[in-house]
Amino acid sequence: MIDIHSHLIPGVDDGSRNIETTIEAMREATQAGFTDIILTSHFMTDYYETDKDELIFWKEKIQEILDAKNINLKLHSGMEVYITDQIGELYNEQKLLTLDDSKYILIELPMNTTINYLDYVIYFLDSVGIKFILAHPERYKAVQHNPKIVKEYIEKGCLMQCNFGSLTGMYGNNAKKTIKYLLKNNLVHFMASDCHNKGGIYLDIPKAITKLEKIVGAEKTKQITELNQMKILNDQTW
Repeated sequence: MIDIHSHLIPGVDDGSRNIETTIEAMREATQAGFTDIILTSHFMTDYYETDKDELIFWKEKIQEILDAKNINLKLHSGMEVYITDQIGELYNEQKLLTLDDSKYILIELPMNTTINYLDYVIYFLDSVGIKFILAHPERYKAVQHNPKIVKEYIEKGCLMQCNFGSLTGMYGNNAKKTIKYLLKNNLVHFMASDCHNKGGIYLDIPKAITKLEKIVGAEKTKQITELNQMKILNDQTW
């Protein structure tokens, strides 16, 4: 499997606090069946304005440690970008990282409120050849109240990434109910961990996979945990 959403670079956001935690979480990831992880530290204007060169530096140094410890995991750089109406400026100033330097970018929305410039961001990114992947739609209040809007987002050009933890109840009953609706209606393109720490979701991946296969079957499970992710790593057009 390939994980396209994680917070395992230490000390840059609300994820891993130190390198020891990072390495242990990555060891757990390999035990869960992951071969690749994209490191998507938060980028949020005026809060987590992580420097892309620093993130790439960390990715390379952590990879060296993994290789030295014979932990068979390949790392890739990226960001989880909190949506902003300044997306055009940030992109043009080359402050943002796409996923593994591909034509795909991971975007997060506010959890409890809606925004009035979502269409602008979708269409701007499309105009510069970048595909908008929406992080964990099942966790947003607006989607929980009306999950049918996800189909509208997809029709506008978005792809959907849901969290394994939503299946296991990590984010509460509303997220669990919503992800089941999205999966049953073929509205999920990627599953990912959104891992922040050791001893967390990677340990629950077998349970999540069992639940996933019961909902969508083994073939679709492979599609949204590995095959679609390969399109990102290979920078293929969707």
